[in-house]
Amino acid sequence: MKKNLLMRFRSIRTSIIFSFAVLIVFALMVFLVLSLRFTRETVLENSTEYTSQLIGQVNNDIDSYMGYLENISLIVAGNSDVRDYLSGQTFPQERQQELKERIAGVFKTITDTRSDIVNIALLPRKGEPLINRGSARLNPYIRVSDLSWYQEAVAAGGSTVVSSSHVQNAIHGSYDWVVTLSRNISKPEEPEGGGVFFVDLNYSSISDLCERLSLGNKGYIYILDRDGGIIYHPQQQLIYSGMKQELISQVMDAREESFVTEDGRLYTISRSERTGWIVVGVSMVSELMHRADAARKIYLLIALVLFMAALALAYLLSDEITKPIKALEKSMKAVEKGNFAHAALAVREENEIGHLSRNFNMMTEEIQNLMEQRDREQQIKRKSELKALQSQINPHFLYNTLDSIIWMAEWGKNQEVVRMTSSLAKLLRRSISNEQEVVTVAEEVEYTETYLTIQKMRYKDKLEYEILVEPEVMQEKVIKLILQPLVENAIYHGIKYKEGKGLIRIRGFRQEEQMILLVQDDGKGMEAEALAHIFEKHTRDTRSNGVGLNNVNERIQLYYGEEYGISFHSSPGAGMEAVITLPFGREEGSNEEL
Repeated sequence: MKKNLLMRFRSIRTSIIFSFAVLIVFALMVFLVLSLRFTRETVLENSTEYTSQLIGQVNNDIDSYMGYLENISLIVAGNSDVRDYLSGQTFPQERQQELKERIAGVFKTITDTRSDIVNIALLPRKGEPLINRGSARLNPYIRVSDLSWYQEAVAAGGSTVVSSSHVQNAIHGSYDWVVTLSRNISKPEEPEGGGVFFVDLNYSSISDLCERLSLGNKGYIYILDRDGGIIYHPQQQLIYSGMKQELISQVMDAREESFVTEDGRLYTISRSERTGWIVVGVSMVSELMHRADAARKIYLLIALVLFMAALALAYLLSDEITKPIKALEKSMKAVEKGNFAHAALAVREENEIGHLSRNFNMMTEEIQNLMEQRDREQQIKRKSELKALQSQINPHFLYNTLDSIIWMAEWGKNQEVVRMTSSLAKLLRRSISNEQEVVTVAEEVEYTETYLTIQKMRYKDKLEYEILVEPEVMQEKVIKLILQPLVENAIYHGIKYKEGKGLIRIRGFRQEEQMILLVQDDGKGMEAEALAHIFEKHTRDTRSNGVGLNNVNERIQLYYGEEYGISFHSSPGAGMEAVITLPFGREEGSNEEL
């Protein structure tokens, strides 16, 4: 059975379809399990959040509403006529009547602009009460100072107090269901004066705010004051009659903003910092779960549709994927046989397969170019090696050196003759020898110093040199004949045309993973334009040694790579600096591998 399964999956298309099917089934199963498991919690959480926003808005509306009434009380308390009227002083009758009319005018303006205000009144401790527009009177059977809202206002000092909903029986002939906002107005310097200002808010204004919001067929909103007294409830009469119970104590003690009762009711709570009121939203969990049941059915339907669509998509994609893969396989077989002419693929897609085909074309083209480049580099290398060996010492340099030896012999300078002849012999021995192309830096420096010794004796009054190479650099391997051509260039194009004696300095040091060799001179320097063409091939100057700078740079890049080679820095009258950049620590034999 295992063998048959393997035979079955040798087709990429079948493997893709099977893999897609497995992944789709697994993903859908996870999707269904998680969605069915957490639907209740999600629906409950979303419903709680939604209800919290609704009752929070109710609370904000009530706070805004009460804030407006509180502003009215502040305006009245700050009114100069009200202050005079409550001062307890005895005014002439005309002045007293004038104050009453002006205050009544203020009350009239307020009640005309707000239809939800049932009563607005000023109750002085000494003097006649002023109620609404001045025509209403207090209930002679009620002692106002014994009413709870009056006592709370006095106890609160100058702060506003909002009462629970109640029947206002302080006004003669009026028994409206209201919420009372009251404020004590008094001055310490007038102990006999002062009084209480109050505004009765129509109970229907608060009920309208709550009833316009819907929490399902059975849900509702009610409001408690800071002490747990009911300000509004849609079934308030039933509660007062004892026919209905509400979880007031549990709401007052709740630390969370919501909780679910055992009988399946979701309570959501919002507390007001301004009034201290508590707005409670009650939702039925059974109603909320109807949404969860509908969501489960939708999830199952979506899962089935996604499964069918994914299988169809897998079938189409597998066909689109395998076609270019088969074409790629055919081209790869052609490349294996060395047939690059028929290996190029026609790229029509911009997907991963198209990128792969394009990269394959680039790879085959690069391989073909590298093979051709390898042949060219081998030819260049052989020519460069031959050219370097053939042009190490030219006859003109040899003739001048021999003439200098003859001249010194005629003048009896035997020690100089011996020294120059010995140096020339070393130079010829190293140049003619073709045993190895790679030498140590120490050997290359020794060869260059021999060349400098001869040139210094020829240009006795024109040339000085110094060599400063770090010991760790001396042991590194380099291709030979890279320093002497730079020294030769410095002499013939820099020091030779300088007035007075010139100095050539050779330095060598390590810089991270690179080895730097410097040839510096203090000759005439070079213009920027001439420096830009320094590597261009020119007619060979037979007066120089013959190993051109371009030849040296090509040999370095051939052995070490394009990132290495020679660079020059110069300006007229400031000399020239030639910088040779080579790898540090490359093992012997790596040049051939490169």
